[in-house]
Amino acid sequence: MDAAPITADSFSFINLFLRADWVVKGVMVGLILASLWSWTVILDKVFRLTALNREVDIFEDEVASGRPLEEIAADAGERPSHALPRMLQAALREWREARQRGVSNESQAAFLIQRIDRQLDTTIARESARVETGLSSLAIVATASPFVGLFGTVWGIMKAFQAIAIEKSTNLAVVAPSIAEALFATAVGLIAAIPAYIAYNRFSSDAGRYSARLEGFADDLSTAIQRRLAERG
Repeated sequence: MDAAPITADSFSFINLFLRADWVVKGVMVGLILASLWSWTVILDKVFRLTALNREVDIFEDEVASGRPLEEIAADAGERPSHALPRMLQAALREWREARQRGVSNESQAAFLIQRIDRQLDTTIARESARVETGLSSLAIVATASPFVGLFGTVWGIMKAFQAIAIEKSTNLAVVAPSIAEALFATAVGLIAAIPAYIAYNRFSSDAGRYSARLEGFADDLSTAIQRRLAERG
């Protein structure tokens, strides 16, 4: 045990880390790195989901403005980055190809709608997977960090009891620093886990709402194509 006098500074975060056993230090460093990674994912998701939803709002307003869908699709460019213009372009491409071949009966019209729905569903699945990238990391940090921190605490307390046996003293001034070092590992685990847990639940809900917006747009597109087929019929 350290023979230096115990002061308030002895329980500062830096001193608790420096005085800890090497195993506890390793646990703390791992938890700090996990926390930094989770915050990287959190900040990325905040900006990414905000930007995606803003683009959805703008594009939906353009579609609702009454402009021709072909004109809106052309304005989006050849390789739009957002899913909605890609979905619109895919649906219109299928519509143009079917119109060139001719849609003479209901079975052909149903097959066209089925192809469009399949393409839209594929786009939605890929976009949803892209939006959910990184959520599994948050889930791992949220669930594993408390247990990793608890392992550091158990190890630290074992070392504290070992020191008590060596010192042959149960004086609180002797025991307190070692116990504080051990408990600090649990605190670091909770510091890493709590933001990751909150962010995981929040972003999971946000990703679900975003996917629902894509599905709603896909349903509107399918309805618009069916309306065109009915008008041609």
